[in-house]
Amino acid sequence: MAKKTTSVLPGFRLTLGYTVLYLSLIVLIPLACAFWKTSELTWGQFWHAVAAPRVLASYRLSFGASFLAALTNLFFGLLVAWVLVRYQFWGKRFVDALVDLPFALPTAVAGIALTAVYAPHGWIGQWLEPLGIQVAFTRLGVFVALTFIGLPFIVRTVQPVLEDFDLEIEESAASLGANRWQTFWRVTLPMLRPALLTGFTLAFARALGEYGSVVFISGNMPMKTEITPLLIITKLEEFDYPGATAIAVVMLVASFVLLLAINFLQWWSHRHHRPV
Repeated sequence: MAKKTTSVLPGFRLTLGYTVLYLSLIVLIPLACAFWKTSELTWGQFWHAVAAPRVLASYRLSFGASFLAALTNLFFGLLVAWVLVRYQFWGKRFVDALVDLPFALPTAVAGIALTAVYAPHGWIGQWLEPLGIQVAFTRLGVFVALTFIGLPFIVRTVQPVLEDFDLEIEESAASLGANRWQTFWRVTLPMLRPALLTGFTLAFARALGEYGSVVFISGNMPMKTEITPLLIITKLEEFDYPGATAIAVVMLVASFVLLLAINFLQWWSHRHHRPV
């Protein structure tokens, strides 16, 4: 007689049905509606909406600044997580709580604060202006805003892995003659690589959809500092719903492809650097 297997979760089929229903209502149906709305356009109209020079400029700024901001946070986020885990110092809890500030701070407040600080007469901007460096109302300001909102994703993804990391592995590498750099590069970093890729993915995705903090510091100049989410909002205010959804679909497809590629790299890294 075959042994009957029981599910760990009672009512699995029912809960699975609710899960699929919830995800459909929140995620799948709204995304499907975006594609359906875009289908009202002919191919020529669709191409004109998504490939206009102003739209292409916003793509370059949004994807480029988001990638650079996530890449910058990849380094500094690892550094912050390393300091918080490996060292004890006065005010550590305050610094640890400060990392989460971009999570809790409304994006509009973050944008106003960054603009006030980096404006030509701001606390930091007044010292940068004589050097010929302008942050507010430039592409550099967009990069600063996206870096600000993306840092916690790297830190909070890497920090738990560092906390669970067995220091005896590093000590074993040192006892075998490895210096600190070799130990970090060949022992520690491979263990952190999946977490780093996950944090990079989250920071990159978050930056792509950022709106509130960027519109204040960027200046929103077409062809220069206009991000794609702002262009979508502009289309909606002009009642050009098919055009807005067409741009949104391009962002959706491009983001999905990039995230899929990053997830594949994460899977490959985990498979080829699995600890023995």
